[in-house]
Amino acid sequence: MSDANSSSDPITEVLSSIVGPIWLKVGQMFCGTDHTVIADAHIVYDADGIRHAGPESPSRDLIRMGQEKPDLYLPDHTILPGLTDAHTHLFLEGGETDPAKRSVYLKLTAAEQLNHAQSRLKRLVSLGITAVREAGDKASVGLALQSRYWSNQRGSMPYVDAPGAAINHHKRYGSFMARPTEEYDSPAATVAARIADGAHRIKLLATGIINFEKGAVTAKPQMPAEELTAFVKAAREHGKQTMVHCSGNDGVANCIASRVDTIEHGYFIDDDQLARIRDADMVWVPTFAPVQFQVDQPDHIGWSKQVCTNLQRIVGAHSRSLVKAQELGVRVVAGSDAGSHGVAHGWGFIRELELMQAAGISAAHVLHAATGAGRERMGYAEQFGALQAGCKSRFLLTNQDVLNDVSNLRRAKIVVFDGTTISTGDDESQPGL
Repeated sequence: MSDANSSSDPITEVLSSIVGPIWLKVGQMFCGTDHTVIADAHIVYDADGIRHAGPESPSRDLIRMGQEKPDLYLPDHTILPGLTDAHTHLFLEGGETDPAKRSVYLKLTAAEQLNHAQSRLKRLVSLGITAVREAGDKASVGLALQSRYWSNQRGSMPYVDAPGAAINHHKRYGSFMARPTEEYDSPAATVAARIADGAHRIKLLATGIINFEKGAVTAKPQMPAEELTAFVKAAREHGKQTMVHCSGNDGVANCIASRVDTIEHGYFIDDDQLARIRDADMVWVPTFAPVQFQVDQPDHIGWSKQVCTNLQRIVGAHSRSLVKAQELGVRVVAGSDAGSHGVAHGWGFIRELELMQAAGISAAHVLHAATGAGRERMGYAEQFGALQAGCKSRFLLTNQDVLNDVSNLRRAKIVVFDGTTISTGDDESQPGL
C-alpha cells in the first residue's frame, strides 16, 4: 500500500507498510447503507475493494496467512464511507466570489476549463470526497473527466459521473451549461445525441431559477409534464436516468407527473409533493449551499434588505421541507451545487452537510445522504458509499465525533482510496480556490 502523503502520522505509516489485505478494528463503524452505527467493528480491505465489514471477526480466508489479530485496533476512531457530492459543476469556479472574475471562467476555452477542473478534482479525495455526480456543462468537461476516470492514468481520482451538456429550451435559463433541445427534431433525438457524446445520465432544465427580488419562481416552467415524460421515456429506453433542475411548485409538479429520477434543488416544494416523491421512489437533492451563501454574504451581489429577507424566508422553508422529507421517508441525497457562486468544490460540500444538519436533521441522517442513500437508486457504475463486502475500499478514519456534528469532517482525518492511504490536516478554512 502506497502513501500519497508525506505525513508522519503513525496510523498512515502502518497502513502504508502492509502488503496484502489489511484488517482493522475500530470503535465505531458508520456503514452508510442506513443510519446504523456498529460498535467495535472489523473491516478487511485491499486495493481491489472491501473484503469484510461488520461486528464479527473476519474468516481466515479473507486475511493474510498466519494473521491472528487486527493490524490496528483504533477504539477512539470512527470509520465511514467516502463522501459523494451528487451535484457539482466542475467547469465552474465556485470559490471565486467576485461576479466579474467569475464571468471570466465562462469565457475560457474548453481545454482551459478542463485544466482548471482537473486541479479542482485533485483536492477532493483529501477532503474525503471520493465520488462526484456532475450536473452539466456544454464544454464536455465532465465527460472528459469521466473518461479519464476509466483510463489507466486516473490515480487517486474521484469517481466522476457526467451528463454532458444539460438540455434546455432556446433563450431560456441555462445557456452557460446547456444546449437547447431545438437543435434536434425530438426529445428522443436529443437524448440519443447526448448518449452518443458519452453521457451517463440525462440532465434536464425543467424550470428557470428563483427570482430573489420577488422571493419566488416567477417564470413559467421551461418544460411541461408531457415534454418531460418524453425525455424520461427516451432516457429509459437507453437505460439512463434523468436528473432535473427544478424549483417552484409548478415545476416540481411536472417532475413528479413525469416520474423523473432525481429532482435537483426543489425549492418551494410542498409536503404533498414530498409524499408523492417518496411513493414514486424518486430522489431529492436539495442543494442549500448556493442560496445560503447569498444569505451570508449579500454584499457580493448587492442585495437589498428586502431581498435578504426573501432569501432567509426561502432557506427557512427549504429547511422545514428537509425535516418533513426525513419524517416522510423521502430518499434525500446530498449535493452542494459546487461551482455555483460562493460554493467552492470540496469545502462547499462540507458546508452543504453542515447546512443540512442546521436545518434540523441528525448528523447520522446527513451522513447517510452523503454516502449510501443514493447508492442503489442513482445508477452509478461502481459500488461505493457503503462499508460492505464488494464495495470499493474508499473510506474515512477519524477520531473526531462526526456522528453528532458533521462539522468535524473538516478536522484531521485519514482517507483510504483503493488502498492508498492519505493523512490530512484540519480543513477549517478554504485555502485557495
